[in-house]
Amino acid sequence: MDMPIPSQRVLDRKATIVARLRAVLPADAVIDDPAETRAYECDALSAYRCQPMAVVLPRTTEEVAAALKICAAEGVPVVPRGAGTSLAGGSMPSEDSVVLGLARMNRVLEVDYDNRFVRVEAGRTNLSVTGAIEADGWFYAPDPSSQLACAIAGNIGMNSGGAHCLKYGVTTNNLLGVKLVTMAGDVVEIGGPYCDAGGLDLLGLICGSEGQLGVVTEATLRILPKPEGARPVLIGFSSNEIAGACVADIIRAGILPVAIEFMDRPCIVATEAFCHAGYPDCEALLIVECEGSEAEIAEQLGLIRQIAMRHDPVEFREAQSEDEAKRIWLGRKSAFGAMGQIGDYMCLDGTIPVSALPQVLRRIGELSVEYGLEVANVFHAGDGNMHPLILYNANEPGQQEQCERLGAEILKACVEAGGCLTGEHGVGIEKRDLMEVQFDAPDLEAQMCVKDVFDPDWLLNAAKVFPLHVSAGRRAG
Repeated sequence: MDMPIPSQRVLDRKATIVARLRAVLPADAVIDDPAETRAYECDALSAYRCQPMAVVLPRTTEEVAAALKICAAEGVPVVPRGAGTSLAGGSMPSEDSVVLGLARMNRVLEVDYDNRFVRVEAGRTNLSVTGAIEADGWFYAPDPSSQLACAIAGNIGMNSGGAHCLKYGVTTNNLLGVKLVTMAGDVVEIGGPYCDAGGLDLLGLICGSEGQLGVVTEATLRILPKPEGARPVLIGFSSNEIAGACVADIIRAGILPVAIEFMDRPCIVATEAFCHAGYPDCEALLIVECEGSEAEIAEQLGLIRQIAMRHDPVEFREAQSEDEAKRIWLGRKSAFGAMGQIGDYMCLDGTIPVSALPQVLRRIGELSVEYGLEVANVFHAGDGNMHPLILYNANEPGQQEQCERLGAEILKACVEAGGCLTGEHGVGIEKRDLMEVQFDAPDLEAQMCVKDVFDPDWLLNAAKVFPLHVSAGRRAG
């Protein structure tokens, strides 16, 4: 496939920008060969692609600051990139932009068990944070499905969660401090290894800001002792709505499992064909995991069994060994790969009140029929973070557009139910035009005023998050 030719304006600027970057950065830190920058043309929202002008791969905060100063002086947009696993186009570049990737900044800088924190460079992968401390009996709680690959920088940008966020919270609940480089090249320390920083809660602004305010190069993360034990149960149901009602009843009863995961029939069928986890023949299933001492686990699972039995489950299977526990989780952990074996899909990310699960699942089913596209549901049910997967054929003209229209209607249904547009994937380019569904004009103006303070020229992650017609007067270029 032929690579698109950059515009003359970009070609005219490229030589100057690349020369200035190479003058202050190591020789291998700047990539401008189109054959190599092509690897950065998209993230996990691969339906949209655009090659950047150049890519910068720094190894230190000082190199990040130097690169940003040059780009700011030249008026060049910068796209921060962790590992490129964003499902919302959060790190997709434009042809006149420089991608600033943090993959080489992956060191563990400090571990303090007495004060329960670890300080890492932001390019370190999520799972490897726990990997650095688990031998001593500790772990880092947020666990996105992409945790093997996703970077802490992206987790902070999107406020990522995961299966265990029901009990332990998402990134913002486990983030103590950051080192941030502004577009002007200033290095700022926000928060630190203590419970609460004085002054304004700037850390709350940074977490979930999608690279709009600065580039996070280091993060101080809360770590926890490993629980004494954990045990999952698998519960099958005859409909999505009944499974949703069971989730609502568990939460209403005041029980706090470490995870409640949901899968419906299309996802169950796909995962069984993919990894043979041994799931029951049912319309929907829940995986509920409890942890603590044996007595605590037994008490919680006993209460969950009582609640589940009120909903006439097809099956209630409690893991009796570590191997059985792994089998219960196998299908859930393989779900996205299994769906990819079937064909193309778009993974959505909306959050709703847990009490609204039955109604929203019913509405998704109705919309699926209306738009003529199958929807598979697999998500973090305990905190209402939904991930509908819309199946379509990217090679059939019009199907991608139909898929996007259906996705927009599903996300609108989430907002109408009292939820929001994103739980952990962010807005990126995928949902920017839906921001007006959740926020009115004064709300959006307040958010954009915050960006004005941190990035007055709007060079950081341009054309993301905010509807283009709303931010047109502020954006660079």
